[in-house]
Amino acid sequence: MSGSVHGHEVMQMMLEIAAPMTKEELKAKMHERFGADARFHTCSAHEMDADALIAFLENKGKFIPKDGGVVTAADKICNH
Repeated sequence: MSGSVHGHEVMQMMLEIAAPMTKEELKAKMHERFGADARFHTCSAHEMDADALIAFLENKGKFIPKDGGVVTAADKICNH
């Protein structure tokens, strides 16, 4: 997939998977779904690779620790 992917799409993917993942597992899923060279953006940041987006989402409190990994929740995804 080419172009920039919004972080909301990554969080939506996490909701679909519905299982805790380590950050490395999340990165692998992002590469699988969006491509290893995908770039990501959010409402306030642009041109991030998978590692940068994962760090950004973690710093924004979008992850919930669970069973040695992380999950997210629908109410963590802003609607704008």
